[in-house]
Amino acid sequence: MELLSEELVPEHAREVKRAAREFATEHIEPAAAEYYASGEYPWEVLEAGMDAGLVAQDIGEEWGGRGFDLQQVLAVAEEFYKADAGIALTLQLASFGAEIVEDHGDEWQKEEFLRPVAANDKLTGLAVSEPETGSDLAGMSTTAEKDGDEWVLDGEKYWIGNGVEADWVTLYAKTGDDPDNRYGNYSLFIVPTDADGYHAEHIPEKMGFRASKQAHIVLDDCRIPEDHLIGVEGAGFYMLAEFFNHGRTIVGGHGIGLAAAAIEEAWEFVHDREAFGRTVDEFQAVQHKLADMQLDFQSARTLTWHAADRVANQENAGYWAALAKTQATEAAMDCAERGMQLHGGRSVLTENRISRVYRDVRIPVIYEGANDIQRNLIYNQAPQ
Repeated sequence: MELLSEELVPEHAREVKRAAREFATEHIEPAAAEYYASGEYPWEVLEAGMDAGLVAQDIGEEWGGRGFDLQQVLAVAEEFYKADAGIALTLQLASFGAEIVEDHGDEWQKEEFLRPVAANDKLTGLAVSEPETGSDLAGMSTTAEKDGDEWVLDGEKYWIGNGVEADWVTLYAKTGDDPDNRYGNYSLFIVPTDADGYHAEHIPEKMGFRASKQAHIVLDDCRIPEDHLIGVEGAGFYMLAEFFNHGRTIVGGHGIGLAAAAIEEAWEFVHDREAFGRTVDEFQAVQHKLADMQLDFQSARTLTWHAADRVANQENAGYWAALAKTQATEAAMDCAERGMQLHGGRSVLTENRISRVYRDVRIPVIYEGANDIQRNLIYNQAPQ
């Protein structure tokens, strides 16, 4: 069945969407079960994605990328995530955080750090969350203090994609202590992962997204040059808020892809299985579950693509990004739950794709800001 149709996709994003689908069919789907079972980092698939021109190409042409815009990245995301969420996240994290350097960094920073990522010679990551807090951006405790011509970083970061594999990370740290300006106390830095005092290790095995690796980072008197500050001191919170509007819209695509995978698996299963002398799809209760899955999916996908237009045009971007992220990731959860029910006892077998999807959908409702936080944003930024 054709769920990820092109009708909602802008004309300029359709070519890259087709390329992403072809790549997902050839490289991601055949490898998904193996990487899910092993939990290994999918280097071979990542390198194939680089060769196909589908990794880190959201970086502008001036710096060696293809300049994919929000809609093009969203088109890639829904195709990749339908094939496998863990591998998809690895491919999309290869340039995670680089957009901040492109938008706010100095020219020399872009030349030295951004260009190699666009050329697929380097990997990056974004280090924001901490062991004790994830969604409260004004509550992080990792510090950056000036010492001569260096910044000294101390603290911990957690759930950091590519924290081990990356060559450098964009790191969020506290540089001020003004109680009357919570949001102006934070800055962003380029931190090479080979810097003295940077220590990272993989977080133990996860229940889902097993082909994507996250890290626990410890910064112990980690010193970086003063010119590794991105933009101006104290602007980190506001840079991240802008960045996450794009990111959360893309996470809407993560949910769309996962929901499509759940529907396709359930649809095929009930049409091929017989019970009480007829195929399972002939039962009205089954038809209603499939109808509800379609309702959730189509509503979420329409909202997500509409939100992408609004965010791209900076039209109340925070509101629309939160709507898309919340609706799409929760649609994925609902579709996976119904898909499990329709599969019956076979749903719990790890060899069945629906069980992988069911585990994976529990994760996007948390990252890029948990959905309870998104509801706060929706309420507070709703048009008046």
